[in-house]
Amino acid sequence: MRHESFRLTVITGAVAGAVAAFGSSSVLGQTPPSRPDFSGVEIKVSKLADNVYRLGGQGNPSGASGLGGTIGALVGPDGVLLVDSQFAALTDKVIAAVRQISDGRIRFLVNTHVHGDHTGGNENLGKMGVTIFAREELRRRLADPATGGVPPGPAALPLVTYSGPTTIHINGEDVRLIPIPTAHTDGDTLVIFPKADVIMTGDLFRTLGYPIIDRPNGGTLPGLLGGLGEIIRVSGAATKIVPGHGEVADRDAVVAYRDMIVAVRDQVAPMVRRGMTLEQVLAAAPTSAYNNRVRGWDGPVPGGGTTADRFVSQLYAELKTQ
Repeated sequence: MRHESFRLTVITGAVAGAVAAFGSSSVLGQTPPSRPDFSGVEIKVSKLADNVYRLGGQGNPSGASGLGGTIGALVGPDGVLLVDSQFAALTDKVIAAVRQISDGRIRFLVNTHVHGDHTGGNENLGKMGVTIFAREELRRRLADPATGGVPPGPAALPLVTYSGPTTIHINGEDVRLIPIPTAHTDGDTLVIFPKADVIMTGDLFRTLGYPIIDRPNGGTLPGLLGGLGEIIRVSGAATKIVPGHGEVADRDAVVAYRDMIVAVRDQVAPMVRRGMTLEQVLAAAPTSAYNNRVRGWDGPVPGGGTTADRFVSQLYAELKTQ
C-alpha cells in the first residue's frame, strides 16, 4: 500500500474556542466561519487491529472529512483507553460509538495536542472519572490558552503529565507515549500501540489539509520535520499510521508529506531572503506543484485564506526569524 498522493480535504468552520484548535491565524484578514452544526455528525467506527479502533466520520460516509480530530480506542477487559476527545458537543456520540466496541468503561484518555477539536471533550470525560494523560506543556496551555480563549473547567485538565517517554500497560498492550517537542505545538505526543502496529500522530501528521505549524502554541518548523522523522523511524512497512485528520496512511505517506514540506520550504526560503513580503510570497503560489494532490487546497480555513495560504504564511513567519 503506497500513499504518495496524500489526499487532503479542508476543514471549514469552528466554534470560537476551536479557531485555535485548527492552529489558524488570519492570513488575509477575513472573517472566521460561523459556528458549525454538529447535529448531523455521525461517529464512524473502523477496526485497525484486534482491539484498536479509529473513531471518525464527521458527517462523511468515508470518515475522511469534516469537523473534529480523529479518536483512537484501545478496548479490552481492563477498560477503554481513548486517544483524544473531539469537541465537547460530540461527547455523547463518541460514548455511543465506544459502546459499539466495548462495555463502555472509559478509563484513560491521552491527548495528542492542545487543540479543542482534540481536547474539547476532556471536561465531559473528566467529570465521568476518566484519567487524562498529556504533556505538561499541554496542561499549561489548556489552563492558560495562548490565543486568549476561555480556559476549560478543572475536570478538563490532565491528571497525569509527563516529559519523557511513558508507557501505559492495559489490555495486553504496552501503549507508548512519545513526546515530540515544539512540532505542530509544543505539547505533541505520538501514541504507539506496538503489538497492534498502529501509531496515532495527532496533527503532527495529517492527510486533511496542508500542515499547520501553530507558532502561538509553541510549534516550529524544525520540530515538525523532526517529529515526522520520528514517525518514519519507529514505523515499518505494515504500520497503520492514523493522522489527526484524514484517512489511515502508511510510512510512505509520511515520507511524502515530510518531503513536500521540505520542498515548499526550499521555495519560500529564497523569497524571504530577497525581502519579499508575505503577500508577494503568497502570490507566487509556492505550493502549486502539490495542489493537485491536495484535495481542497483552496478551501477556506478559520481566520481567512486557504489551507495553502495558512501553510505558506506559517513557513514565512518561521523563516523570517532565522
